[in-house]
Amino acid sequence: MEKNELIDMYRQMVLIRKFEDSAGEMYKRGKIGGFLHLYIGQEAVAVGFISAIRPDDYVIGAYREHGQALARGMEPGRVMAELFGKRTGVSKGKGGSMHMFDVEKHFMGGHGIVGGGMPLAAGMGFAINYRETDQVVICFFGDGAVNEGAFHESLNIASLWRLPVIYVCENNLYGMGTAFERVSSIPQAFRRAQCYDMEVESVDGMDVLAVREAADRAVRLTRRDRTPRFIEAITYRYRGHSMADPGAYRTKEEIREWEQRDPIPKYRHYLIDQHIATEQELNDIDSEIDKIVEDAVQFAEESPEPAPEELFEDVYA
Repeated sequence: MEKNELIDMYRQMVLIRKFEDSAGEMYKRGKIGGFLHLYIGQEAVAVGFISAIRPDDYVIGAYREHGQALARGMEPGRVMAELFGKRTGVSKGKGGSMHMFDVEKHFMGGHGIVGGGMPLAAGMGFAINYRETDQVVICFFGDGAVNEGAFHESLNIASLWRLPVIYVCENNLYGMGTAFERVSSIPQAFRRAQCYDMEVESVDGMDVLAVREAADRAVRLTRRDRTPRFIEAITYRYRGHSMADPGAYRTKEEIREWEQRDPIPKYRHYLIDQHIATEQELNDIDSEIDKIVEDAVQFAEESPEPAPEELFEDVYA
């Protein structure tokens, strides 16, 4: 990768982290209502995968999708405005935290139903084959989705029909407050996908370069042979499942251990050690992101509420 691309991955991870920190603070102040699922700790997964695809490829997320939306290039102000429920939000204030959507960015939504995006990703893969184009679909979901029927149905049909979908399991070790190993007789999620005759891989989701390498390989091969793939990214969320979750089921020692693997300082040290960027250059990026996030909050606060007559717009039954 070129120097600029390597530095841009740092910029994107810092943007996600600082944006999410700010969103958490806005929630505590009562500016954001409803559910709020933060992506803090998982930044390397979104950045590593989304930086590897083209603008015309598709991305679909679950309910913890703010980071993926930002990595896909959504304007931070419009993402924050969506969290605030404002008319200028990416879903016009109607989607909130779990339903970011931007058709121009080919970001086909966050989805509040666990595993709900997986059959939709298969449908997008089918449409790509029907149109005979060479796009791919990146489908993000958490470890909690692998016990859902939609997981098995989607992987089965994707393999049977040879659909160009890359299923990315963001295994942050907990489904809400329950450890994955307590609910799965097979603790490695990628082994579930092997049953559906597709190539699988496990990657360190706290290392953006390892994620990017796996993503480059999966995207290249899927674009070429039009078959699905499954990648399990082992990662960790530093906050609770949502802002309503104090995370009491985890020990402080466990959290501190994973903080030692934090993907952002780890990558920052790499860029400096490899003489790709200086400490001052990275400090300047940090300051730049601070201003972007500050402006995003101001934009959201100053944006208008949706008008009552908009309640029935963009809705179908």
